[in-house]
Amino acid sequence: MSEPTDSEPDDTQQPEAAPEAPVDPDLPPAASPDFEGPRRRARREREERRAAQARARAIEQARREAKRKAMGRQAGEGQRLPRGTVRGLKVLLWSTLVSVLVVAVGLLLYFTPIMSVRDTVIAGLEFLTEEEVAAAAAVVPGTPLLQVDTDAVAERVAAIRRVASARVQRQYPSTLRITVVERVPVVIKDYPDGPHQFDRDGVDFAVGPPPVPVPYLDTDQPGPNDPATKAALQVMTSLRPEVAAQVGRVGAPSVASITLQLIDGRQVVWGTTDRTEEKALKLAALLTQPGHTYDVSSPDLPTVK
Repeated sequence: MSEPTDSEPDDTQQPEAAPEAPVDPDLPPAASPDFEGPRRRARREREERRAAQARARAIEQARREAKRKAMGRQAGEGQRLPRGTVRGLKVLLWSTLVSVLVVAVGLLLYFTPIMSVRDTVIAGLEFLTEEEVAAAAAVVPGTPLLQVDTDAVAERVAAIRRVASARVQRQYPSTLRITVVERVPVVIKDYPDGPHQFDRDGVDFAVGPPPVPVPYLDTDQPGPNDPATKAALQVMTSLRPEVAAQVGRVGAPSVASITLQLIDGRQVVWGTTDRTEEKALKLAALLTQPGHTYDVSSPDLPTVK
């Protein structure tokens, strides 16, 4: 078998490839999967814009929905007040209603004769008469009780010389009560027009014999502002009742030389008003002993002569 010659074609050799056509580097090959033409690009951009718009609308819708829910929740919370606040509002409402009612009733009672003075009760009288007190009180029957100035009425009644104090009270529905405390004589002093009665404050409140025996006062100018009178009255009001009943005369030439003369003639040297209560106790004990002069001017060393 002879070897093939160079002139004979070799069936085993591959045919030569056809020369490639020149390629423009600026234009991607049409068969490339990454190739995007103008129409495809425009379509893609339109789809992206639509997707972006849809996303923006969804975000805006979600934001509006969240805002609506938040506002609804706040409104619901605002409508549901706490229990304590509701209770406070109820109390305030009832308090206001009660206040308005009280004011209305007060105005009704103040300006109308529904509760007016129909009866005047006067208590505490012993020597004064009800007519005297009622005239001094000067309360017109039919006056609404709320219009009665009780302090002014009490002052008018207390202006009566024999009255030590007066108290005026409204008693609904139609009564005015006047309680009087009359002055009580503690000593008397003779004057040309008769014996003048003096109470514990030194007030000369009546002329005439006292209802019960009281001692005579020996002082120059008796009265509520006279120091000697005040000292004598302080001594008399400190004595025990059984001792005071035995005193017939009180001498007070000065505040430092007070003396007592008993009805049976015995004398008591009192001295000043110092330690008055102690002196009164010592005198009550000394008077149980026989003697004529009882000296308690020094309560530490009382003597009987």
